[in-house]
Amino acid sequence: MPILKKGQRYFCNYKMSLFYFIAFLSILFALLVIFSKNPVHSVLYLILTFFTFTIHYVLLNAQFLAIVNFIVYMGAIMVLFLFVLMLLNLNNDSEPVKTNLVKFAAIIGGCCLLLTVAASLKVASPSIPVVLANPNLGLVKGLGKVLFTQFLLPFEISSLLLFTAMVGAVLLATKDKTNA
Repeated sequence: MPILKKGQRYFCNYKMSLFYFIAFLSILFALLVIFSKNPVHSVLYLILTFFTFTIHYVLLNAQFLAIVNFIVYMGAIMVLFLFVLMLLNLNNDSEPVKTNLVKFAAIIGGCCLLLTVAASLKVASPSIPVVLANPNLGLVKGLGKVLFTQFLLPFEISSLLLFTAMVGAVLLATKDKTNA
């Protein structure tokens, strides 16, 4: 076990406290996603859940994952979900009626989940804070160096595939003016 100085011990305790607080917020917002009656509120709580995940990535020194999570999930996908839900104009009249079999299956699934959580908490033990040997692990600079040296060919092939998909989506979305 590495020997920590007084300042490092305070910093580790601070980071662990922040980690547990953000973990509590993640679980809270995830539960609000599930139990919220309004689908628009569920999407907003999902955005907050993804934001807490971004904070976790920053705490774990994975800045690239934090940026990708922030831009892709919070910026693009969740806004798309929000617009789709607002365009669908969901209300209580369009919701299907749940049968007793579905409610019974939900109760069984919830009990199984509760049993799994209780069993995992029973065998859980306190862990020692991890001190990274390489503080540059997870930074964008190291990822870029590996991506453009060892994985250059797969990176270029995936960029060509994404470009082809984008061109195909544009061609499918445009209307043919000769048939109109």
